[in-house]
Amino acid sequence: MWDKPQALNWLANLLFGLAVLLFLYAALLVVVHSPLFPVRQIKVDGSLAHVTREQLQYIVKNELKGTFFTLDLNKTRQAFEKLPWVRQVNLRRRWPDRLDVTIEEHVALARWGSVGLVNTLGERFDAATNEPLPVLEGPEGSEADMAKGYVSFRDRLAAVQRKPTHVWLSARRAWRVQLDHSLTVEIGRDDVDARLGKFIKAYPTTLAVIKRPVSYVDLRYPNGFSVRVPPGMVPPAKPPEVAA
Repeated sequence: MWDKPQALNWLANLLFGLAVLLFLYAALLVVVHSPLFPVRQIKVDGSLAHVTREQLQYIVKNELKGTFFTLDLNKTRQAFEKLPWVRQVNLRRRWPDRLDVTIEEHVALARWGSVGLVNTLGERFDAATNEPLPVLEGPEGSEADMAKGYVSFRDRLAAVQRKPTHVWLSARRAWRVQLDHSLTVEIGRDDVDARLGKFIKAYPTTLAVIKRPVSYVDLRYPNGFSVRVPPGMVPPAKPPEVAA
């Protein structure tokens, strides 16, 4: 090999090329990890109604680790998404020293029993609120179906000026709705839309004009529905008259 000039030239060029690559790699590592490239600006976008400035400052101070180049965007996103009302976060680097943070908050639709909230997309999340929200109760994993059902009930019952305030879905997929914290409507699991439509159509000429309060309506009848008056609200029967 030593008596072959072409092979020696090729080997020398190869070694020189490797040396250049190693030098460039080392220089790149120095630049990437250099404190000369910190993240100096953080821009937060999004319609924020519940996430506070103090919460964001805490994440920035305690969770943002690294320079402009070494900052782990995935870990940083997860840190922001741990905040109670944050649904989704998008991050983007902006040369030379800015990090853009776009935050999407949950929009609460209802309470999930007494242990959480459900957003308008039917997703359950944990947060606290004093808003007078309706309550949904159902089997685990039925949040999306219940959110969709609640919205349907709410929109259709608006025609008779009634509002669902509590909705139940049983393990057998049977629906029950409480209206305005007073009237309970048993819908069942079959022909839900048709039964509710029958109730809404009959409501103005039946329950709306009954002077006595009604506490319960059962729609699970083929040709009508039954009503229940609260105990003590039914007038006593008149005693029989005695003929003179």
